[in-house]
Amino acid sequence: MKKVSFAEFGGPEVLHLIDTEKPRTGPGRIRVAVRAAGVNPVDWRVREGQVLSAHPTQLPAGVGIDAAGVVDEVGEGVDDVKVGDHVFGEGASTYAEFAVLSAWARMPEGLTFAEAAGYPSVVETALRVIREVGVRTGQTLLVSGASGGVGSAVLQIARVRGIKVIGTAGAANQDYLRSLGALATTYGDGWVERVRQLGRVDAALDLAGSGVIRELVELTGDAQRVISIADLGAPDLGVRFSGVAGSVPDALAEAADLISRGELHIPVEKSYTLAEAAAAHADSQAGHTRGRRVIVV
Repeated sequence: MKKVSFAEFGGPEVLHLIDTEKPRTGPGRIRVAVRAAGVNPVDWRVREGQVLSAHPTQLPAGVGIDAAGVVDEVGEGVDDVKVGDHVFGEGASTYAEFAVLSAWARMPEGLTFAEAAGYPSVVETALRVIREVGVRTGQTLLVSGASGGVGSAVLQIARVRGIKVIGTAGAANQDYLRSLGALATTYGDGWVERVRQLGRVDAALDLAGSGVIRELVELTGDAQRVISIADLGAPDLGVRFSGVAGSVPDALAEAADLISRGELHIPVEKSYTLAEAAAAHADSQAGHTRGRRVIVV
């Protein structure tokens, strides 16, 4: 089978498409014929060797944790899916023709494989950071870098829960944020004052790692009311960096429910082939995403 791999840490150029054996399932695991894989910032952070403490990596290594596909092999103890079922979930080395998943859910009706591959990690992350930052119904959440995959999920989940959201993004994504129910403003010079004009901020999320931690603490008045998923230096300023996943099966079940009820939709901004994985990573690192980037197999 074809699989994207890297033998050294570095830039997108270290990614190569190789031929290798299909992975085998173990107990409590399934193998899928991958139809699409989500492209996440953690993928290139792993490739660069940035997050070895959270993601120990033995070289050569595969890439990717999110996938949607057709169940191809079922491990011992798995009784909720069968060969031929369409699922989405998380696993390892998902930029490949076949991958083993450790958590999954059946794909909601009407969802394409490309769309489904964009949900697992971002919805788990969105649910986790909303919980960790402690924002409640009736309060206001500021989301810095709100137009990407996690931001898109946060805005919609917050809306369902009755949480007001102020989102920052580039000028081209202002209408997109408003379509998801947020009060929108641009980042750049004067952004803190523009946020203040939109209302009081009870909690804040840094999703882009754009060096705004001090300002988020200033706006909330409390470093404990700020969470970052993108700035590795956040703890130096008293802000928690959230990088450890919670219950992925629970997150997938909630995602499937929200999608089925029409309360969550994350668009696919751009798709790539396996051979274009390096370009996908370069684009992801450049930011300014609206929704999700995925690799279609």
